Amino acid sequence: MFCPNLIGDTVMATPTLRALRRGFPNARIVGVIKPSVAATLDGNPWLDDLVLFDHKAKDPTRRSWAAIQRLRAERPDLVILMPNSFRSALVAFLSGAKHRVGYARGGRGPLLTHCLKAPLDNRGRFLPVPQVEYYAELAHALGCPVDSLKLELALTEADQLAADRAFFALGLNDGRPIVCLNTGGAFGPAKNWPTHHFATLARRLVTDLDIVVLVVCGPSERETARAIVHEADTPRVVSLADQPLSIGLTKAAVHRSALLITTDSGPRHFATALGVPVVTLFGPTHIAWTRTHHPMAVHLQVRLPCGPCQRAVCPEKHHRCMTELDPESVFHAATRLLPTRALKAKESA
Repeated sequence: MFCPNLIGDTVMATPTLRALRRGFPNARIVGVIKPSVAATLDGNPWLDDLVLFDHKAKDPTRRSWAAIQRLRAERPDLVILMPNSFRSALVAFLSGAKHRVGYARGGRGPLLTHCLKAPLDNRGRFLPVPQVEYYAELAHALGCPVDSLKLELALTEADQLAADRAFFALGLNDGRPIVCLNTGGAFGPAKNWPTHHFATLARRLVTDLDIVVLVVCGPSERETARAIVHEADTPRVVSLADQPLSIGLTKAAVHRSALLITTDSGPRHFATALGVPVVTLFGPTHIAWTRTHHPMAVHLQVRLPCGPCQRAVCPEKHHRCMTELDPESVFHAATRLLPTRALKAKESA
C-alpha cells in the first residue's frame, strides 16, 4: 500500500485504509509512506508495518532501491497506489508484486495490472473530485465496500503527554475554550493568509470572547507563529513555536480545542477526523478537491476571475485571493461554530 505523500491527503485516505483492512482481515498490510508523514497514522489499527520511503531522503535506507528491496522481501501479492506519481508505480513494478492497482496517470498505465481512470471534463482536464472519494474508488475496485467516508485518526499516549507538557508550559489549563490557528502548509506560499490578518483575528477573538488562542505550527512555520503572537500583543495568544514540535502534538492540540481556524493544509483534516469544528481559509485551491462533508465546517473563499488557479505561487503576483479574505469575515464565521460559553461571554461583556 503506497500511502499519499502529504499529511492532509493521508488523513483523507483513512476511510480507504479502514475499508481495505475490513476487506482483507487476514492479510498483512504494509504501508509505504514518507517519513515526514508517517506519524499521521500513529495508533491506527489498519497497517501491520511501515516502509519509510522518500526518494529525496538523505538516508539511503529510505530511498527507492532500499524500498524496492524491502518490498521484494515482503513478496507482495498486491500493491495499491494512492499517489499518482510515475515513481511510485515503478517501485511497485520492481517490487515483484503480481497485482498493481492505481490510477492510470502520467504515462504509468503499463506498469499497472489494474488501471482506474480519473474523471475528466469535456476538455480532457481532471475534474475536481473530492480526494476522499478518489481514494475510496481504489477500495471499491478491489471489492472492499467503503461503509463511510468519515475521516479517522488515533491519538497515542505519547501525543497526549506531549500536549500535557506544552499546555502546562503555556498556561492553557484554566478551563477557557481554546481556538487553534494554523497557517502555512507544504503546498506553497499561495495558500498563506497574511500574518497581520491572523494577528488581527487572534486579538479580536480574545478581546470579544472568553477564550484563549493557540497558534499551532510545523518546524518551518515557527517564525510566522511567533510573529502572530508578537503582533497580537496579548498574553492570551500563545504558540507552539518554542515547544518540541511533532505531528502528534498538533493532533492532540487540535483535539483539545473548541475550534480550528486554518489555511487549506494538513491540520485542517485533523479537525475533521477528530470531530472538531473548523473554519478553512481557501485561496488558490478548489474547495471540491478536499471536501470531506464535515458537519461542523465552514469554507471561506474570495471569488476572483483568476482563481482558483491551483498554483503554489500567485502567478499574478497580487495574492488577492488570500489578502482580500478579511479577518472580520473569519471572526463572524468562527462565532457560528464556537461553544455557547464563549458566545455568552461576548453577550455579557
